[in-house]
Order: sequence, then structure tokens, then C-alpha cells
Amino acid sequence: MKVGIHIDPDGSPDKTLLRYEKILEFNGIKYARMNVNQPDFWQQVEKLDLFIFDWYWTSRQHQMAPTILSLIENEMNVKCFPNQKTWWTYDDKIREYYLLKHHSFPVIPTWIFWDETSALEWLDSTELPVVFKLKGGAGSENVVLVKTKSHAELLIHKMFGKGIVSGRVPGTLNLRINDLGYFKTIRRYVGDRLRTLQLKDISPFEQKHKNYTLFQKYLGGNTFDARITTVGNRTFGSIRYMRKNDFRASGSGSSSWAKKDIDLRCIEIAHRVSKKLNFQSMAYDFLFDNDNKPYIGEISFTSPDWSVWKSPGYWDNNLEWHDGQFWPQYCILMDMLNLPDLKQPAMER
Repeated sequence: MKVGIHIDPDGSPDKTLLRYEKILEFNGIKYARMNVNQPDFWQQVEKLDLFIFDWYWTSRQHQMAPTILSLIENEMNVKCFPNQKTWWTYDDKIREYYLLKHHSFPVIPTWIFWDETSALEWLDSTELPVVFKLKGGAGSENVVLVKTKSHAELLIHKMFGKGIVSGRVPGTLNLRINDLGYFKTIRRYVGDRLRTLQLKDISPFEQKHKNYTLFQKYLGGNTFDARITTVGNRTFGSIRYMRKNDFRASGSGSSSWAKKDIDLRCIEIAHRVSKKLNFQSMAYDFLFDNDNKPYIGEISFTSPDWSVWKSPGYWDNNLEWHDGQFWPQYCILMDMLNLPDLKQPAMER
């Protein structure tokens, strides 16, 4: 048995990948660090029982991972994490909404437009406030509450004009200041402008978005959202408190993993969605409407692994509770390699 772990071509493995390695080493399972630039990469892949490319939202990985994973899974018939059903919606809120809506799952009402005229016509008859989002991004950096028609028009014109760069959505300056402080915000802005003039890459995360708009119904009155993560038949839960004087929870840094705080309706919905859509792993963010009904806001196959580990246990498909702390990498390897007796080593966060 052998596992291949894809490492970024010019980087070292982060803690997420290192945990896979530590679990495999602890259980005496062979693994190899790989990257697509290696001359014998494809020959190595053919010998694998499992290929892992636990990717994230940099521009390069967004282009590289789907290309590699689709070929390895569908043409070479090598088991992959994530598989195509699991990664297809990753960091793409438009795909997320279309997929969940198609299957009639409870997703926050969303309006997506692919031309400026339709977006402006919708705006004339819609009730504000609404939430504007870019389809990609994390930590609430590309999410803004739109309270006025002029703000919405500005966003629409920009999206169907020059576009909006990730992390530079009009109206999110206060969020950046709250996160970084005034001095660091100004220093980052000036540094980015200088690097741009020098024709350097500002950031691998700063992709330009254009030619679509995505607005979401504003569910006011929430003081937290529920982050529910499924890994196989296990479901872990936490709640994330909203940022101070803000409506966003992602990136707030304030959470609770207490079992009593988790709404079992969210657990049941997450179970049902993952089972129906054959997700290997998926994190769900839930908000609640005025009638306290839970709605899915976003989903992502990958999320901070320590958030799963901090849960004191998980619910199974029958909503029965199991005590214990588990790293998601351990659960993934257990499922993908079909090793119910896999051992979990002690690992620091």
C-alpha cells in the first residue's frame, strides 16, 4: 500500500499535509511526496493506492489541482482525495448555490447574474440590504453588506467593467482595518502598489473577478453561524461568533465547540447533503432566518483541520454521539484506505 501526497512545486508541506505524513508513518504505511513538475510524476501515480492533493485557493493551485485530479481519478482510475464530486464546488459560491438549489436543499436565497442589464433590473425591484459576495475567497474578505442602491450599482458596474480583485471589494476597508489595524493596512496597500509597478505578483490569492454578480439574502439578527463538518459518516460541529459590530463570522477567531451549542438540525442537514452528493468531506456554514430555520450559506471541502480536532466528538449517521478528538486527516485516511483499525498518533495543533 502506498499513498502519494502532492506538495506545492516551490514550497514545503504545511501542517495539514504533515499530519497526513505523521499518521502514515505511525501506522507503517508507505507514502511519497510528489509534485507534477517531477519528470516521473505520472509513472509514480500509476503505482499509488491513494493520491492526496489537499489544495487551497491560490491562483496556481486553482488551475493545477482540478487538471491533475480529474485525469488521475477519471482516466488513471487511482483513488483521490478530494475526488471530483468533493472538489467541484470548492471556492466557487456559484457552483455551490446551483448544486444545492438543484437538489432542493435549504440554501440561503441567492441571485446570480451573468449580464449587467439583468443585474440592474433586479436591483430596481429588490429590497435592501443584501449581501454581495465574490464567488471565491475566505475569511469574509470578499463579503460586504450592501445597504444602498448606489453601493449595489457601483459593485455591478465594476463587476461588468474592470472587475474586482479578491480582497479589494468596495466596502470592505473597515474589515481589513479591524483585522490588520490602520498602519498595517496602509503599509500593505503601499507595498502592493510598489510591487505592481515592479511587475511582481502582489499575492497568489488576489484573483480578479468579473462578468458576474452574486447577491445573497441578508439574514439579520444572527449572533453566530454554525460550522458543521462531515468526514465520511462523521459530523463535527462548532459555532463561530460574529465579528464585533459586524454581520460576518468567518475569520472572527471566536468559537465554541460545546455539544450543547450545536443545533442538531444542522447536523442532520449536513449528513443528508454529504450522503446524497457523495462528498468525502465537506464543511457547511449555516445561518438562521427570522423563524430560526437553518440555511446553508457556503460549503467547502477543506477548512482548518484544528477546528475539527477541537470538537469533543462527532455524530454518526443515526445522530448518535461518539466521544473523542479526531484529526480530519486521520478520518480521511481511515475511509480512503479502508482501514478501520488505523491508529491516530498524538499531534500538536
